[in-house]
This record gives sequence, structure tokens and C-alpha cells, in this order.
Amino acid sequence: MDITQINKIAVAGAGLMGNQIAELLARVGGYAVVVVDVNDSLVSKGLQAIDTRLENLFVAKSKMTAGDKRQIMKRIQGSTRLEQAVKDVDIVIEAVLENMNIKKDIFKRADDSAPGHAILASNTSYLNITEMASVTRRPDKVVGMHFFNPPGVMKLVEIPRASLTADETVETIKALAVKLGKEPVVCMDSSYGFLANRVYAPMRAEAVQMVWERVAAPADIDNAVKLGYNLPMGPLELSDRIGSWGIQAASEDERLRELGEKGRIHPLVRMMIRAGYTGGAGKKGIYDFWKEVLSKP
Repeated sequence: MDITQINKIAVAGAGLMGNQIAELLARVGGYAVVVVDVNDSLVSKGLQAIDTRLENLFVAKSKMTAGDKRQIMKRIQGSTRLEQAVKDVDIVIEAVLENMNIKKDIFKRADDSAPGHAILASNTSYLNITEMASVTRRPDKVVGMHFFNPPGVMKLVEIPRASLTADETVETIKALAVKLGKEPVVCMDSSYGFLANRVYAPMRAEAVQMVWERVAAPADIDNAVKLGYNLPMGPLELSDRIGSWGIQAASEDERLRELGEKGRIHPLVRMMIRAGYTGGAGKKGIYDFWKEVLSKP
């Protein structure tokens, strides 16, 4: 399928990543988009998040008019019925929780209802695309399309291809990423964590170990990395911000299956999770755990 043939895209998942991806598709790509989630409340929250973001980041800063915002919002619909939502789309982008069973269910249902030419893509940051493709009748049209958070700002889009993904499918998703102003990179899904996260994980793990050994405070470790390697944010600060600690705990079984003992979470992260220091918006992370627990005599 050529990029010029894409007219409508479904995004399965109206949460943090899903609604941002939907906004990007409508605002930059100019596509008709339908956002799907399991109930009206989640769909409404997702659509409201898009409206608020457009207002605060664009209209309020005179980067677009109120009329422009209305036109973008008109391109985005909400739905709680996946099968109905995907019946006339050209691409489905799944952006739900990092749970293989949930993702496989979505892929199977989307495969049953979407047109035969439609591409099924996953925004997963590490789960295996081939396994998702195995529940469909179109494994050649199943691929990864991993946006980094926030999708409106981050340039990278990883495109992990499954064992049977067709070259045409990869080229279409690459072209879509470029149209959205992104820089795509392609890899095989046999690389757990794909490219960026696989490279980044050992650095974060070593930073956690250094905190565990009381080598230095998290802020000093992050500052050393930022100043020494010209990174915009250190691994501990970033993990606190995006909630990586909670994600690590939730995905431990998957990592152990794929990586063996290398996939086990660090004892410090386990301590933090049990104490409620998961990181993420409005939640405490390793910086707070250092100040409130580890640095005490």
C-alpha cells in the first residue's frame, strides 16, 4: 500500500500514548482518525486531552487559530467498538498496555474486521511483533511503530519488523513516520527492547546499582551523565518522569522469558515499587526514595 492511499487510521487506546499519536496523525498528517477504548469515559478523557493540548500548546501560543483547532478535532472521532471502528481504515495502530495477551486480542479482533489491505501496527516499546502477528491472517501486514514519549516532540520512531513482515509494509510505515515529521529506524523484533531502549537499559541499570551502593545521589549521577555525554536528561530523572520503575516491575515476567536472569529487576527497584515509588506523573520515584529512605542513617 502506497502512502498516498492512506486516508483513515484507527488508534486502539485513548491513554497517554494513544491520544498523543491520534493528535499527531490528525494535526500533522491531516488524517481522519478514530480513537478506540473500552468505555466512554476513557474515550472522552482521551479526546479532552487532545483538545486541551492543542489549546495550551498551539492556540494559546498563537501557533494555530481556534478555527484550525476545530478542524483538527473534527478529524478525530471516538469509539468503544473496535470492530466497528476499524472496518474502513487503512492502518490500525495499537497503543494499549504492555500486555501481550491484551495486544493479541486486539490484533485478532482488528484482523477479523479491518479491510484486507489494512496494516496492523503496534506502538509497543519491547514486546515481540511476530507473536502478535501469529493471531492474524495477515502476518505480512503486521509491524511495529514505536513512538517515543511525547510523540509530538520526539523525533524517533522505531519500526521493528516481524519475521513475516513484508518489505512493502515496512516502507509504508516508514513513509508515514516521515510524513509525521519523524525519523524512522528499522530493526528486527528479535531484539528485545528494539534499538534505543536496548542500548539505554544497561546505562540505567548501572545508574541504579550506583544508587544502591550509595556511590552518589541520583541527581549527581544524572548530572555526570548529562554533562559528560551531553544528554538532555539523565537515566534516573527520565525514569522518574515517565514511570519506568513501575513499567519494569509490570514487565518482569516478559523480560525473564526473553532474557533469562538478565531480565530480573534490581532489588532497589523492587523495594521502591513495594513502597509505592513507581515514578510517573505526580508520583514519587528514585529521587524521592533516595531522600526519604536511602540517605537516612
